[in-house]
Amino acid sequence: MALTDRTVPTDVALNTDLYELTMAQGFFESGLMDAQGCFNVFFRENPFGGGYAVACGIGQIAELVQNMRFDDESISYLASVKAPGGGPMFRAAFLDYLRDFRPHLDVWAVPEGDLVFPREPMVRVQGPIIECQLLETALLNLVNFQTLVATKAARVVYAAEGHPVSDFGLRRAQGYDGGLAVARASFIGGCASTSNVLAGKIYGIPVFGTHAHSWVMAFDTYDVHQGIQNAIVVAKEMEDVGERLAAIRIDSGDLARLSKDTRTAFDEAGLPYVKISVSNDLDEYTIQSLFAQGAPIDSFGVGTKLATCDPQPALGGVYKLSATRVSDDEPWRPVMKLSEQVYKRTIPGVQRVLRFRDASGVPMGDMIVDDAVDTGERGCMVDLIDAIATYRLKGYESQDLLTQIVADGEPINVENSILDARARCKEAIMHLDPATKRFLNPQIYPVGLERGLADLRQRLASEERGE
Repeated sequence: MALTDRTVPTDVALNTDLYELTMAQGFFESGLMDAQGCFNVFFRENPFGGGYAVACGIGQIAELVQNMRFDDESISYLASVKAPGGGPMFRAAFLDYLRDFRPHLDVWAVPEGDLVFPREPMVRVQGPIIECQLLETALLNLVNFQTLVATKAARVVYAAEGHPVSDFGLRRAQGYDGGLAVARASFIGGCASTSNVLAGKIYGIPVFGTHAHSWVMAFDTYDVHQGIQNAIVVAKEMEDVGERLAAIRIDSGDLARLSKDTRTAFDEAGLPYVKISVSNDLDEYTIQSLFAQGAPIDSFGVGTKLATCDPQPALGGVYKLSATRVSDDEPWRPVMKLSEQVYKRTIPGVQRVLRFRDASGVPMGDMIVDDAVDTGERGCMVDLIDAIATYRLKGYESQDLLTQIVADGEPINVENSILDARARCKEAIMHLDPATKRFLNPQIYPVGLERGLADLRQRLASEERGE
């Protein structure tokens, strides 16, 4: 397999947890081949203690579904897997089913780059329950990581206050697949460029770089102030031949103090156009602190803490069943997961999300609805955790957040441009309330249930408890 092929998940069928396949075999042998399921992808808490997340990885879902096939090599491998008690894990009839497998799924998702919030579905998958189950792991693997990276990037870019940020995280990323995902998601989240040349080739992201310490060691010392004087000499020599020094990079030391010294030196030398770029384990908090100290920095290279999503290594997105039916001709039967841990209780039904905005486009709240239990009252929603708390949204315009991107296993209405996703992210964050964007104790964005759905959830919970 060629290196670039790894960005097109042609091996997605086996990019899964073993239990997805054993459950699929269970559905197959239980006569539930025609049974339908509705699953939702969501997360329970905003990453990094923030007020929002950026939906990412969405643009690759349709391709993921299309490539969900079991070739002869995959079937041969599965046939060789042994059960814990001995003998083959997978029976011949089930393997024959997989050999001819083609998904017939329908998928709805939040447009890539838009903002999402806890517990609301960012992806909804419907179709044969056996097929929905086979998709789970690969879909979560795709969306969880890229959403986390895009959110981290958006926070870093927001802290940079309009100054360019470049993804420098390739050498610290979790493998080259991880490096490609980081470059893609961070660009959607607002980074201006990446150091990853392969990502530049595949995704069309602008590439950018400076040099390693070995270059300095081969010609110079590590003394920043001497380096500034050397750069001034070079800048003057470039002016003599009609060229201009674009920028210098500071990679260690007190970045605030050194950037001030550098700016002063260049300005006094008549070189106000030379820009200052910095790196060195930066994140949104460091950048915010540098500006608070008055550091005259023009751009940032952010590596380790972006590529590894420090300090949160995973989003924690889940894929939960919310409705079932025997066949296409039957109505959906809502189901929900109960738990002693309140935050793990799920929402039943075939869900969609209405986003309410004021006249200037500022989002005021998201309402989760199920048309099968719609009471017609769309001006009030019930809090997801506290059933006593309600939000009034009357008078605001609403629109569906989820759009269909896969029908019967084939892409529809798919926008693959990461430039569009990047622009969507920028606009969404621009319109978000600053109180929700702040890093420390952000205001909670309202997400709730339409009254009929809230009542349904309460009734199902009561029935399950035998009340």
